[in-house]
Amino acid sequence: MDAEMVLQEDDMESSWTLLSWVASCLMVFGGALPYLPQYQEIQSSGNTKGFSTRVCLVLLIANILRIFFWIGKQFELTLLLQSVVMILTMFAMLHLCCTVQNTNRVSTKQHRLSDLDFQYFWKWSAFEDYLFSSFGFTVLCAVVTLLLLDSAVFVEMLGSLAVMFEAMLGLPQLLQNFHNRSTKGMRNEISSIKSGQQEGKTPLATSVQTSVAAPSHLRTWAYSVALKVPA
Repeated sequence: MDAEMVLQEDDMESSWTLLSWVASCLMVFGGALPYLPQYQEIQSSGNTKGFSTRVCLVLLIANILRIFFWIGKQFELTLLLQSVVMILTMFAMLHLCCTVQNTNRVSTKQHRLSDLDFQYFWKWSAFEDYLFSSFGFTVLCAVVTLLLLDSAVFVEMLGSLAVMFEAMLGLPQLLQNFHNRSTKGMRNEISSIKSGQQEGKTPLATSVQTSVAAPSHLRTWAYSVALKVPA
């Protein structure tokens, strides 16, 4: 009888371990999954008009800040890995956008970071410019974090800024759709899956002593508006 109970307990423990591992994997890769259909849409249509590259900018800033927040105040490792995966996903999206735009470009005019033209900020023709800008921002964050790491206020501010930028995620797409007067080329999966995914980020919001409900509602509202811009 005791042997059977021990076996049952072992089975339950193994089941919970498996469930925990699956849940962690879903959290790590769940944020990037909505961009897979968008990636395929851009690749098959050869058109990036419906997707705002500034969505990538917002997510890169938010996740880079989150990584530096983790250095100052460790939270769940799963959320840290999620940030790394999201950063790689955004670079993949930017690389695809640059490739498609350069393939379809009729004019020989290239928009580069070195032009210092604010009108084309984060709408550059070369993927290297996005890498260089992200690297520059990361180095700046690293230097400031190194100098102020002992300040609890600064560390909390990093986490709050990361949450704030994520809450603004729908804004670039809203402006893009408003400019295009259309939502053509934007996948609905991005709004539906990303909005439902927010519950998994509660530990981060708790770590920065910020309610996740407000940013989550803001993001859901922004995506809803972005999807309803009339064609």
